[in-house]
Amino acid sequence: MSTSKKRKTADPALQPKKKPKLVDKGKQKALGDGEFQVVQAALVVSVPPMFASSPSTGVRELLDSMIMRYIPALRGVVLAHSNLSFLKPTAAITADCPFLVCNIQFDATVWSPRVRMRLAGKINLCSPDHISLLLHKTFNVSIPRHHIPTDEWEFEPAPAEAELPEDTDEDDDAPAKEAGERTGAWVHKLTGTTLGGENGYLEFVVIGLTVANEMLSVVGSIQHDPFSPEHVAVQPKPKPKAEANPTAAVGETEDESDDSENE
Repeated sequence: MSTSKKRKTADPALQPKKKPKLVDKGKQKALGDGEFQVVQAALVVSVPPMFASSPSTGVRELLDSMIMRYIPALRGVVLAHSNLSFLKPTAAITADCPFLVCNIQFDATVWSPRVRMRLAGKINLCSPDHISLLLHKTFNVSIPRHHIPTDEWEFEPAPAEAELPEDTDEDDDAPAKEAGERTGAWVHKLTGTTLGGENGYLEFVVIGLTVANEMLSVVGSIQHDPFSPEHVAVQPKPKPKAEANPTAAVGETEDESDDSENE
């Protein structure tokens, strides 16, 4: 009986650059419908030969590289991983590639906000066009102008002379009131109170999610009916291009020819 088999060609240099393949998108465990979830997932990973004596160490390093990145299959930003286990007692080696191909399973704690969810963040910047918030001191939230009830609130710019002294050190934990004094704030038209109050925290409704460079940011709204068609941003119409006046051009040409004849 022949023991020969076809050998697949593989470039070992390209093998470690492959992203781990997600076999199962995972099932959410019992954390309810909150923004933080525990997801059980299965992956197929390639472990470098330097971890041949301890494959679990190599797998944990790979999982560490996923932290604070948005993983579409998990539908959230990975915050932590735990309960690593190998689904098979042995690993596979393909052709001449020395990497160990392993099937693993683990629990991932993810931050997974969803549309229509109500959250609260701290205001860190106000402008006439939008309000910027920081959620859990980590994630960015933007509330565009058309999702601010301008019939109740108006933007009040900071005074021109409101500047920081040269010997003042900026603190990351400075109160939102001081930030508002430097950049302006949204205030109530009747009461004059600042949006967000003294502590600067503002509750909003998630109306959209934006993913860029594996980073997740939130688009929020503080309208009473956030999903009403009235709050859709209106794109300005492009200005029509100025058309050339052929009559004027002909007139100028005739005038120039008359001048040349007179000379």
